[in-house]
Amino acid sequence: MENSRSFGIMILILAAGCLAVMVTGAGQVGPVTSTGRSDPEPGAVARSRARPAAADNRSVRNALTKTGRWIWSARRLMLLAGALPILSFPAANLEFLAWFGLVPGLVLIVRSPTAREGGMRAWWLGAGYLIAALYWMAPEIGPGVLLVAAVFGVLWVPFGVAAQKLLRAPLTWPRALAGLVVLPSCWLLTEWLRSWQALGGPWAVFGASQWQHPAVLALAAVGGVWLISFALVMTNVAIVLVIEALSRLGGAPLRPVLALLGAAAAVASVGAGPLAFALTPPSPAVRQATVAMVQPGMISNSSLRAHATQTLTAELSQGGTLSGVWPDLIVWGESSISVDLTLAGNRAKLLQLEQLAARDGADILVSQDTTPPGKGHEKWAVLVSPAGIKGIYIKTRLVPFGEYIPFRQQLGWLTKISKAAASNMTPGTGAHLLQVTDRQGRPLPIGVLVCFESAFPDMSRVDTEQGAQLIVYQSATSTFQGTWGPDQHASLGAVRAAETGRPVVQAALTGVTVAFDARGRLLAWMGQSSRGVVAVRLGLPAASARTVYDRFGDYVPWSALAVVVLAALVMFANSRGFPGRSAGAKRGDEAQYGAGQSVPS
Repeated sequence: MENSRSFGIMILILAAGCLAVMVTGAGQVGPVTSTGRSDPEPGAVARSRARPAAADNRSVRNALTKTGRWIWSARRLMLLAGALPILSFPAANLEFLAWFGLVPGLVLIVRSPTAREGGMRAWWLGAGYLIAALYWMAPEIGPGVLLVAAVFGVLWVPFGVAAQKLLRAPLTWPRALAGLVVLPSCWLLTEWLRSWQALGGPWAVFGASQWQHPAVLALAAVGGVWLISFALVMTNVAIVLVIEALSRLGGAPLRPVLALLGAAAAVASVGAGPLAFALTPPSPAVRQATVAMVQPGMISNSSLRAHATQTLTAELSQGGTLSGVWPDLIVWGESSISVDLTLAGNRAKLLQLEQLAARDGADILVSQDTTPPGKGHEKWAVLVSPAGIKGIYIKTRLVPFGEYIPFRQQLGWLTKISKAAASNMTPGTGAHLLQVTDRQGRPLPIGVLVCFESAFPDMSRVDTEQGAQLIVYQSATSTFQGTWGPDQHASLGAVRAAETGRPVVQAALTGVTVAFDARGRLLAWMGQSSRGVVAVRLGLPAASARTVYDRFGDYVPWSALAVVVLAALVMFANSRGFPGRSAGAKRGDEAQYGAGQSVPS
């Protein structure tokens, strides 16, 4: 339902724009009128009456023609070209499309008449990408989706300029080789920049589209999600290289050898994941742990909703088991309780949770929205054992517009036309571990993060560096129920698991509750319409185990930055004729010689 409503909003906006163009076009062509004074002949009267009608028809045809040209112009088509790759993400899950979904947009950019136009087309491509990726936020932030797309789409401009400069006809070997490295680097730099929390944080990073393929996710263990994005974009660039090398557009000669280069690059980038999968075996499991995740589902009654997770857990708890399993840890979704367990006035609620933990023989990780005395509103993950509260983690990375409004002074007006956050929540101080005690009484260090924080690779890496053997996410996405948002969110756990070499679980109030092993392979998935308990048995690596990405961090985007800076310097030098492209004095000091004159020695 929300899905259809959000798409409807976008369609209405586009329709309004087309209607405005039609009205403008019709206003530019006026009817032909007669200024003669003599009485016309009867036949002339008939013709004069017909002229305005014919003029009106021409006006309508002209308006329709202009509207059609506006809609089907290259820049407007870039919106569709940018939206196309989003079909590779959940819930469409056409993940194979990521390997060639950028080709239509790239071809339009490469065939731009100028580098400036290539950059403008890339801007529209980026805007279309973001609108399609974030459409499900329209009910929450309204026109803010279009604002975000318009502003952040500019980050794709260097990608467009580089594509037009390097792959335009006629192709050459140096430009083709440079394009295979520079263009993926430009795209990667765009993703890295928009992943900064101050700019909203990462979402729909291209590499995350491959969450269902552990053989491709192996690249994440080597270079993070960034390396997967690099491989995907390189494949798309290689395909465009083949197309342009075999095209005779503008009388360009065929370049079959360059087409072979493109084909070889495509094969290499597609095969990089399986090669990494074969060469980087996972760390051996040193222990086992059973995790039970409780999903109460959609509940319309607000009073029942506040205690739904606790009620469901109690209903399914019998003789030390939860839904028939013996858990080491029970995880509830985000905002699963409505009171502050640290306050003396809520001691009765804490006692209930302690008794429930004792009944199941396992610690319970709950989540509460709270406003501590003297502080702002915060979100806490609270680990409760039979003996009381063992640890607290405060959510650090907040949801843009949902939990705070960036640049609130300038964008606060969004609260009047949407459901954007009425006030900014207070972030925590950063990731840290909580210590669970398993059924054998052994300590189990876990990294706990909340909802949107699953989008940030650095946070799970910090937990791993501190010795976490399991990464746990708590989520609440009921606002976006029925859209692609919860599925996209759940898929991120696979990428984080592959990056850190740690199993990842996510408990949600209304779905999606999910679990992945240490290589990102899907173990359990409870969808948006389900209710119940998901239990998984996980093999945990040693606390000291590290992937290549754990050790070296974001070296891939840093390398991409270096490539882009170097390419920009070379481009600037070439545009200035440096070094020494031409000899002799410049400007007014150049010597001039006429025909037949000799050059003085």
